[in-house]
Amino acid sequence: MTSPERQPLLHDLAVTLAAPTVVLSRPDGNLDAAAPGAAVHGLFHADVRAVSLLRVTLRPGRAPSGEHAGKTPPAADGAGGGEGGGWLPFAVMNATDGPGRSRFVGLVQALGDAIPDPTVRVDRRRTVTPGRLTEQLTVRSTATTPVHLAVRVEIAGDLVTLEHAKAGLAPRSPLEPAGELSSGDGVLRWGDKDVEVAVSAPGALADTERSTLTWTLTVKPRENVDLHLAVEISDTAAAVTAAGPRPTWQRPDVTADDRRLPALVAQSLDDLHSLRMAMASSPGDTFLAAGVPWFFTLFGRDSLWAARMLLPLGTDLALGTLRTLAAQQGTRTDPAAEEEPGKILHEVRRGVFDDGMGLRLPPVYYGTVDATPLWICLLHDAWRWGLPADDIEPLLPALKAALGWIDAAARAGDGFLSYIDHSGTGLANQGWKDSGDAARFADGRLAEAPLALAEVQGYAYEAALAGAALLDAFDLPDGERWRTFAAGLADRFRARFWVSDQQGPYPAMALDGSGRPVDSVASNMGHLLATGILNADETATVAARLAAPDMSDAYGLRTMSSQSGGFGPLRYHCGTVWPHDTAIAVTGLARTGHPEAAARLIKGILAAAPAFDYRLPELWGGDARADTPAPVPYPAACRPQAWSAASAIALMTALTGLEPDVPAGRLHLRPTGPLPVGALTIAGLTVAGERLDVTIGTDGRIESVLAPAGLIVEEHPAPRV
Repeated sequence: MTSPERQPLLHDLAVTLAAPTVVLSRPDGNLDAAAPGAAVHGLFHADVRAVSLLRVTLRPGRAPSGEHAGKTPPAADGAGGGEGGGWLPFAVMNATDGPGRSRFVGLVQALGDAIPDPTVRVDRRRTVTPGRLTEQLTVRSTATTPVHLAVRVEIAGDLVTLEHAKAGLAPRSPLEPAGELSSGDGVLRWGDKDVEVAVSAPGALADTERSTLTWTLTVKPRENVDLHLAVEISDTAAAVTAAGPRPTWQRPDVTADDRRLPALVAQSLDDLHSLRMAMASSPGDTFLAAGVPWFFTLFGRDSLWAARMLLPLGTDLALGTLRTLAAQQGTRTDPAAEEEPGKILHEVRRGVFDDGMGLRLPPVYYGTVDATPLWICLLHDAWRWGLPADDIEPLLPALKAALGWIDAAARAGDGFLSYIDHSGTGLANQGWKDSGDAARFADGRLAEAPLALAEVQGYAYEAALAGAALLDAFDLPDGERWRTFAAGLADRFRARFWVSDQQGPYPAMALDGSGRPVDSVASNMGHLLATGILNADETATVAARLAAPDMSDAYGLRTMSSQSGGFGPLRYHCGTVWPHDTAIAVTGLARTGHPEAAARLIKGILAAAPAFDYRLPELWGGDARADTPAPVPYPAACRPQAWSAASAIALMTALTGLEPDVPAGRLHLRPTGPLPVGALTIAGLTVAGERLDVTIGTDGRIESVLAPAGLIVEEHPAPRV
């Protein structure tokens, strides 16, 4: 793993994205990867930094006297507060403005009238589309006399890879730009054999020696002057590309007494739209990039979970994700890549990913123990949500291969799915908690591989039953074999994973290489609830452990109990809160009849959301809500993150108790009692390609349902344990 002392911090960056392109800048809109602590600043495209410097400054100018309109005036003496003899606008506002759009407002108090109120400001409208950045700079003046000034843009690129930035390394020297001046339009270009970058600024003067673009202006009182900058990127070696323009899901209309829920859903859907991506080899199949900036590519586990959480909005994303991963399903045994027949990959990069600290991954890396059963679960759930048989049938060979991998993995792992890093340069931990110190005993000691994670056994159990249902439905053999496999796995899990402490029994987070239970009280057990591997009594026990203050008094569910020896509120997987982890637990709690515990966790997420402007990051600190008035940011958290954003949809769905079974012609609704968000209406969900509207009253009772014709709606309360 990358050393946390070197990895750049992300929590205060302004992020504008449209996969596979993203801009990471300061809150004022400027970026400079050479500045202290700013190694990740840049305009990145498909894991390459196309722009490492983009800085806008203003300098005083002279009244026009007939000289060339593009000539740069000399810097003013004593022009403090800026760089290069100019002023950096003082940032007073930055905000997202919809998918791929950001707004910045800066003040220039040194220009204009000599009064306390600012009279000159610069508005920046940033728009990112795949492979392109555009900015409109609007200089506004309310001064009483004309303001003469020069607006200068410093811009350069170093074309380093993402892992270079992730390691906190200084940027390389910018590539020497070529330039041209055509009809007063400034143009700068740089590139290498794979990537070409072209910057254009109509009306500006290009200076290739300084890598700048400069406009000279006179802004009259109460006048606005618009300037335009565009960056175009061409990349012939990218592994990923933009998704197609067609909407990938339907956007619901959400209203609730608690207005935080609709705000969270709206921002999350904007972020998810910007995270849509496709492989260059199959541009018609859309999936979600895992997160910005470190995981801005296909990640098996992350993309599968995000697609699964978004099934209430349609099955198109699930289909694209399933197809994309099936196309690269393992076919051989390759320890260096962790590839095995039938296995679903972990991640895809444009080249070898080398963090300089011992982690070295091939471009297609299969080091994940859970993506394969999760692929099967997504296929099954998409079928239940109405994915047509014509789309499922071509994926049945991949289903059988994935089931074959589960069988082989269980045989090799003493009846459980386990993992170990065979290469010595891959991920030491290969579940979703994949940091090197994630698996700990209750006394804080690290567990040694091979490790069999609790939640992975739950996924395998669910996948075996899901696979059996699909095999039966499509007249394929072995359904009964997989039901027998699931029953045996549940028995083995019950015999080996359960441990006890002073608060009572609970499932250990894993078995270590010696078969000993890794006995930390951790959120892994929350993933078991919806899989079916637990009986009713065991489910009630897990629900009680998750609802206890040591797990749930933070802004969501802690990854590890505050009473465990390895706990730290800012330990990546040992005490922080991850929204997707919380949402998975909430789904299981609601589905198994534990609404009070689910509500407690939902309230934590909703309390956290405003602190992040409703753009949920990858994770945040596990401090108790009573101790901090807002969640403490995890400073290196990715934001936005696909499964964090998708968690908003999962929480919303859990509140409805919605479980469709389109092949059986039924739609189950299990209201959970009084909702933590009050009355709730969701209009525009999608089942079997048709619209679904649901209204739930303050008391948690369903008031109305508008369902597709042909589906029998069954309303019944969730079981109370």
